[in-house]
Amino acid sequence: MIPSTTAFRSLLATAAVISLAACSAEPDMDKADMEPVAQTDGEAAAIAAALDAGDFMDLRLGAKIVGPQGPEVKGTLDTAEGSFADIRSYVACPDGMDICDPKTAPEGTVYTFVHVIYPGEDNNPDTGSGTGNDSSDIERASAFKMLRPAHGFTGSVGYSKAEALAAVGDKADVIVTCKDGALIWSVKAGGGGNQWEQAEPITFYWQSTLPPAGPAPAYAIDANYTEAKGSGPYPAEKEGVTNACS
Repeated sequence: MIPSTTAFRSLLATAAVISLAACSAEPDMDKADMEPVAQTDGEAAAIAAALDAGDFMDLRLGAKIVGPQGPEVKGTLDTAEGSFADIRSYVACPDGMDICDPKTAPEGTVYTFVHVIYPGEDNNPDTGSGTGNDSSDIERASAFKMLRPAHGFTGSVGYSKAEALAAVGDKADVIVTCKDGALIWSVKAGGGGNQWEQAEPITFYWQSTLPPAGPAPAYAIDANYTEAKGSGPYPAEKEGVTNACS
């Protein structure tokens, strides 16, 4: 039996509603691609505990602290086998401060600790990632981290998203978490992405209400499935000062 014109139009309308409902139930793929996807229970827990990471390029910083080594401190992240990365660090006062001297800085000054990590380098123009590399070629670096509590940490932390994108590709994801009062920046390549590897610098930062007390062996990189350690500016613990990681 052939349905009437009115009935036929009603059937078409019903089908259209069903089709629209089905389409609206489909996930936003662009948004889904940008969200971190956990592959293990451990990764799921890390994502759930992740801190909100800012972009280094959005920071407006003032003058740098000038210490015995000048405005920047250069070091290496090493194992017994050699240098796995160089670490170039500095500490800056807020925007508008032309001189950054903790002795004269006003109460409540927030200091930004900045660390540029360069896998495969060693701050030596004759070796490092160039000819005469004195360490293994860095095929995979998975984390930059602190080995001591982040004294005075305000909760403001991040990295250069442009550098992470250049190093890892459009699947780049850096998850920042706390462990035992310290900070960990885990660099995830994502499905089908490149790895953070040789000669690909990334800038990381964190903010503290405490100035550096001097370089200390408080930093490390996980590279080629090993931990390489080194020194950088680090604040001394002060009674009554909180740590957002604790």
